[in-house]
Amino acid sequence: MQKTLASAVALALLGQPSGAASESAQPSHPYVGMWHTDDDRVRHELLPNGRYDEARGTRESAYQGRYEVDGSYIQYWDDTGFTADGVFVDENTLHHAGMILRRQP
Repeated sequence: MQKTLASAVALALLGQPSGAASESAQPSHPYVGMWHTDDDRVRHELLPNGRYDEARGTRESAYQGRYEVDGSYIQYWDDTGFTADGVFVDENTLHHAGMILRRQP
């Protein structure tokens, strides 16, 4: 019986897209919106569904994935498999991957 239940749970989970539960949840943090470097080379949008979309130079949607915010710490999981993180040093400044991004007004 336990093997049958475990198999059913495993099959149900395999049918779910990665991060499906977190993508439908609304983040409860104040950082949703567009962030960019001072030279506007990197534009990083934190979407309200827990996803992000990052443009680099003329390449729109260069990186996409999901993210989670815990206090001032942000963790990213890119759709291609790599991870990154960052820290919001104040409500308008994000330090991420050696870059400083600012909230776009």
